[in-house]
Amino acid sequence: MSKGIHWLRLLAALFILSWSCAYPALAAKPLIVGMELAYPPFEMTDTSGKPDGVSVQLAKELGKAIGRPVEIRNMAFDGLIPALKTGKIDIIISSMTATAERAHSIDFSDPYLTTGLCLLLGKSVPAAGIADLDKPGRTIAVKKGTTGHSYAAAHIKQASVLVLDKEAAAVLEVVQGKADAFIYDQMSTFQNYMRNKETTRAILAPFQTESWAVGIRKGNDELKGKINRFLADFRRSGGFEKLGDRYLKEEKEAFRRLGYPFFL
Repeated sequence: MSKGIHWLRLLAALFILSWSCAYPALAAKPLIVGMELAYPPFEMTDTSGKPDGVSVQLAKELGKAIGRPVEIRNMAFDGLIPALKTGKIDIIISSMTATAERAHSIDFSDPYLTTGLCLLLGKSVPAAGIADLDKPGRTIAVKKGTTGHSYAAAHIKQASVLVLDKEAAAVLEVVQGKADAFIYDQMSTFQNYMRNKETTRAILAPFQTESWAVGIRKGNDELKGKINRFLADFRRSGGFEKLGDRYLKEEKEAFRRLGYPFFL
């Protein structure tokens, strides 16, 4: 190797090093975050079609904290865990409940939100809770791959369970009277009721309490530790409170009026 080539390579290496030091976020490997952008106000797109919502902002703040640029990867909810396991994404932030079943195949961060399963019912359906619905002739809608789907599969023995790909489709079944109820989380159930007051009612008291957490590939303990430290710092600094005020102000006020604790 000639001295000229040697010096050129040395200069190139120094240039790359100096660039990395000056622009660490650009030099760092992107953090690819999987979510389904179909669950406003947590995962959605803005008026220009860009990812937005509580989970998107949480992912961006996480990226800043650990020094990595964030890339949002939009995919179907039931495809998130397979994508994480095969390395197509680095983490999941998609309003995902940390369940024992899911924990067999992926790891979870510390919980960052507590919610629960509840019911959106047809306005004239005579039920006071989930037990009143598990009867012959009743139909209960669920979204595929959710904990509502898992609950129905394990506990609903007599009613028919209607499994649908989209939340909107499940809500429509209740609105049109084709399903008696839809099992989903508190916040979404409240929002769906507010949009369909003439045809639905909501039972917001949860019959199963749940926690949302960040999904992480098995064995990635270093990243898991960083995420847990970020979540603790973000809560301590009021970050979650600010996200609630930005995206869920009306819901926060409504939940307080109804006597339910706001969970973000």
